[in-house]
Order: sequence, then C-alpha cells, then structure tokens
Amino acid sequence: MAAETALDRLLAGMSPCLQPGTYVFCTVPESQPFEPRAIVASIREREGLSLVLGQADADRLGLDYDYLACWITLQVHSSLAAVGLTAAVSGALAEAGISCNLVAGYHHDHLFVPQAEGERALAVLRQLAGTP
Repeated sequence: MAAETALDRLLAGMSPCLQPGTYVFCTVPESQPFEPRAIVASIREREGLSLVLGQADADRLGLDYDYLACWITLQVHSSLAAVGLTAAVSGALAEAGISCNLVAGYHHDHLFVPQAEGERALAVLRQLAGTP
C-alpha cells in the first residue's frame, strides 16, 4: 500500500493509538554501550546520542531523564513527503495546551506527550480526525 500524502485523508485516517507504558528521553555518549532492543527512537546530536525508551529500561540501565511521556502512534501510513500533518497535529495539541514531541517513522508518525495528558491528547486527535 502506498503512503498517503493528502492531508484530508491523513487526518481522517489517523486512528491515534495510545501505546502501553511510560517513555522517557535520555542522552548518552556515543561510546556508552546500550541495548539497541530497548530503544524506541534515537538521533545523534552534538552533545551525545538522544534516546527515547521505556522508563523501566532507562531505570534498569541507570539513565537520567526528567520527562515522562505517553506514546501515541498515528496509524495512518503517512508519506514522509506529506505536507501539513505535523502542523495540524501539533497545532491542535498546542491549542489544547498539550506539548508534543513528534517523531516520524517510515510508516507512521509517533507523538510523545506528557504522561498525564495521554487520554486528553487522544481526545484532541480524535476530534481533529472527526471520529468519536
């Protein structure tokens, strides 16, 4: 199935899904060994390797963090070339006063919102999609 690029179809087909668990953002020196299987997402920065992983994994590995998040996956197969989805989603959440850290995967977009706001963020996204 081809990835979707039309914003109206992307929004209507988002089907946001709250993943189980609590997630955190950490940074480690690139030389530090870690378990790749524990990593949800990563990006290299000048200061080190930024990781998103489950809170339990971060605790087990002794990593510091200060932000507890829920992970919401937009289940629509969004094209990496699609225009407007990130702006629409982050704009709707911003209007509701919910911070959002968005990570694009090859097939789907993933949002990390404050743990206490997971259910409310889902409601905002469902309203944006026009679904109950």
